[in-house]
Amino acid sequence: MSVRRLAEKQPESFEFTPQNKAWLEKQIAKYPDGRQASAVVPALWQAQKQNDYWLPRAAIEKVADTLGMPHIRVLEIATFYTMFNLEPVGKFYVQLCGTTPCMLRGSDDIIKVLERKVGPQRQVRVDGLFSWAEVECLGACCNAPMVQINDDYYEDLTPENFEKLLDDLAAGRSVKTGSQTGRSGSEPEGVLTSLTSLYGEGSK
Repeated sequence: MSVRRLAEKQPESFEFTPQNKAWLEKQIAKYPDGRQASAVVPALWQAQKQNDYWLPRAAIEKVADTLGMPHIRVLEIATFYTMFNLEPVGKFYVQLCGTTPCMLRGSDDIIKVLERKVGPQRQVRVDGLFSWAEVECLGACCNAPMVQINDDYYEDLTPENFEKLLDDLAAGRSVKTGSQTGRSGSEPEGVLTSLTSLYGEGSK
């Protein structure tokens, strides 16, 4: 795993919005007295969402203070889990799965689209709309290749439908999450090739 460091440029302060503060208080209330630290991961996640999908030092320290934890303990968690972004990302943060199933199904072609439309990994496009990174398995292997953009999965990608997806997001047009080819869930493409009858051969 590569070393993960906080961004060089940091905001001076961070405060939860009233809505997020109320949300966090509800999360903390789920745990017994003295166990508030159990809410640290959802607290960091909510702070990240509030701050345009990245965690500055001030947000990490605010979470620590809210939960009564040493700053270093929360910093350890934020730097360990790659779900937390330690530097600014685009309005649409694209996480591309590059592990074996996606690679075999064409993730390299999706990377070429990202390099052409967005630019190098971990750099925010000049208009602030996009950044991207290659990540480990995101668990949608049956619908490879796929990406996660912010909170949503987009699956069954081709260079053509993925480029259209990026263009639609940039233009503010509505997009469909999940399969980009019309598949329902992880059903097979075309016709069924297994489980085609109620009973298998020789089961009568």
